[in-house]
Amino acid sequence: RIYNRVIFDELDLRKDLKLSFSFQDELDVEWAGHPNWYSRISKFILPYLQGPYFIETTLLSELKEIPEDLENYVLKPLFSFSGSGVVFHVKKEDILAVQVPDLYILQKKVNYIPVIQSPDGMVKVEVRMLCLWPEGDPNPTIVGNLVRLSRGDMIGVKFNKDKDWVGGSVGLFEY
Repeated sequence: RIYNRVIFDELDLRKDLKLSFSFQDELDVEWAGHPNWYSRISKFILPYLQGPYFIETTLLSELKEIPEDLENYVLKPLFSFSGSGVVFHVKKEDILAVQVPDLYILQKKVNYIPVIQSPDGMVKVEVRMLCLWPEGDPNPTIVGNLVRLSRGDMIGVKFNKDKDWVGGSVGLFEY
């Protein structure tokens, strides 16, 4: 089984990597997370998810009018990673400058509230849960988590340089 967490943009950037196979080859493997899932379970799906637990997201090509309160939005390329290409302080000009609106989303900002006390003040937290859904089970099972701590505008290493008590951690949950 191959667990796939490949970011194709990064593969293009990493000229030092020597791969022993190609993702385009017919491979005799069982994928635990097929490479095509990156396109299905990514920011691409966000505009189609509706409900109280989903962030308001619009495919830029389907935007009827540019919101007046752009300070409450972020502009994101669909297929980027690690905050690459994200415009956090969006201006109307940023939206108008997008060449291929089908490849961008306009998303309401998530206001991360600092809730963890560190020796130097409060820290914002994002909790990511990894679930597996074994065949035949009625529900997915949480098998791991990643807790990301931040003091920057965005969650992630490059937005928290020169800051302390930030980075990755793990959460302990009682059942």
